[in-house]
Amino acid sequence: MIPAKQLTSYPKEKIKILLLENIHEDAVEAFKAAGYPNVKLLSKALPEEELIKEIQHTHLIGIRSKTKITQKVLTAADKLQAIGCFCIGTNQVDLRSATESGVAVFNAPYSNTRSVAELIISLSVMLIRRIPDKNMAAHQGIWMKESKGSHELRGKTLGIIGYGNIGSQVSVLAEALGMHVIYYDIETKLPLGNAEQKASLEDLMAGSDIITLHVPASASTKGMITKDVIAQAKRGAILLNYARGNVVDLEALRDALLEERLSGAAIDVFPWEPEKNGDAFKSPLQQLPNVILTPHIGGSTEEAQFNIGIDVSTKLLRYLESGSSFGSHTVPDLNIPVQDHTHRLLHIHKNVPGVLSEINTALSNKHINILGQYLKTNDQIGYVVLDVNAKMSKQAFHLLNHVKYTIKTRLLY
Repeated sequence: MIPAKQLTSYPKEKIKILLLENIHEDAVEAFKAAGYPNVKLLSKALPEEELIKEIQHTHLIGIRSKTKITQKVLTAADKLQAIGCFCIGTNQVDLRSATESGVAVFNAPYSNTRSVAELIISLSVMLIRRIPDKNMAAHQGIWMKESKGSHELRGKTLGIIGYGNIGSQVSVLAEALGMHVIYYDIETKLPLGNAEQKASLEDLMAGSDIITLHVPASASTKGMITKDVIAQAKRGAILLNYARGNVVDLEALRDALLEERLSGAAIDVFPWEPEKNGDAFKSPLQQLPNVILTPHIGGSTEEAQFNIGIDVSTKLLRYLESGSSFGSHTVPDLNIPVQDHTHRLLHIHKNVPGVLSEINTALSNKHINILGQYLKTNDQIGYVVLDVNAKMSKQAFHLLNHVKYTIKTRLLY
């Protein structure tokens, strides 16, 4: 079996890895431990023109949420094999262009779920006890020792909009505190514990003491919490948005809070957010009672950043060294074992009929035996992994490069 340190035909010291936005140092160590010394770490995001200069001849790039990988950037990235989004989402990457370019895109969709879930529960406690009001009064030198408007979570109903990885974990924690949990999702989801799925958003709003949003960014979720939807909420309910900044109409939320239709809110994501720490920030929810505003830190814990760093760097290394595209949003998802005494070739092509047949014909005509073959396609591209006789791999690589509709070919080892 090929030793792990040799699982690439390209010299590891020549593989360039660019990491932006203060990606966790454990990710850097993971690459270096795997034998890749050429890792460049930058503390900030780069504007498009600067990124185009940096990304040329880069094989792997790691980003967080502020770096934008556009079609123009991808066109300039002549050596790029994969993009690692060291965060939950991939909205900052032009996924269609990345797919057409044969560039794998990975992220860490589960690594900070616990961090967000714990914060949602703690915010619920703070708001239902009206701690923000009492905290502000104490800072102003006012003693506000009263129980009016303060409640326990136990026995209250938590309404979860979006019952995915985070929403379902919030559900488990809430039940452990004695809450009743209801949820609304566009898909039918198996409940955890005693949670109950509601048929409509209106039913959830009307039945919840606390409402928390955990939906992805999509056309269907943009602006979903409107003035009319807020009006359907139980009087005195609390609203939390730690999902996406364009989901809630903040002006409508402000009106509902001032009218005391809602008794509190916690917001972490906004339609517009500052580029860097220290920049000015404005929101219509500022200076309102019983409102907690946080600067997009729902998943920002040291544990989450460590988990994200390890998760994404592992996926990038597996793709680089074995061709495994498990977890990719662009290159079709293949999870493949290493095969002894072979050389491995990776072929990405446009998804049109006849490509696989042309590959097999080209190799068989030269008497190149295929010892292992894996294929998966999506709407745009196909991904073929071939294990061939080690003595014939260079010839096979040459043949694959001349197959019609080829996007990218790589002799892995």
